[in-house]
Amino acid sequence: MPVLHLMRHAQSEANVRDILAGREDFPLSAQGHEDAAAMAAAFCDGRKIGMVVSSPLARARQTAQPFAARLGVAISTDERLSEQHLGRFAGLTYAQAEADPAYVTDRTRRWQWTPDGGGESYRDISVRTAAFLADAARWPVDALVVTHAVTMRLFRACLERTLPRYPEKIAANGEVWVCPLNADGSCPGITTLDLGRNRSHRA
Repeated sequence: MPVLHLMRHAQSEANVRDILAGREDFPLSAQGHEDAAAMAAAFCDGRKIGMVVSSPLARARQTAQPFAARLGVAISTDERLSEQHLGRFAGLTYAQAEADPAYVTDRTRRWQWTPDGGGESYRDISVRTAAFLADAARWPVDALVVTHAVTMRLFRACLERTLPRYPEKIAANGEVWVCPLNADGSCPGITTLDLGRNRSHRA
């Protein structure tokens, strides 16, 4: 049974500026780089991790880098770990998006909402997260997986088999979930690992 350590990237420039990043490629903030390095030191001490897999977006890859360096493994990227495609809302501040009547502010009602401009619904995200978990269940080693807030929301629902219901609460920046995987990609029990650098930002 492989164990996934699902992690939300560290603080990004978009988080600092209260921006809906989506697929926009914001880097980590200076604080985010500092936090990622500190969390890597705490996480890698004594842990046997054979893979580091990241979203291709810069804020996730930059978070993964100090972990991979300490573990002595290469980072592989997987598009299925990318953040929600937010269409025309990507790059707006939360205040700008929430002033638009087309933006669904109720986070419990986004299952079938597709953001204008080629966006992606939560249902769409669940398809790629479920496929990723099905593949990960066959991995021969434990892994660190660095992804994003909304994507983690859908990962949790897939792991706990609650779809189309999903958590309203999101993971904080730097939060890690420890997920032993069953053969079907479900998880018998998720625990949260505290690395001491979690910073809450909404999504």
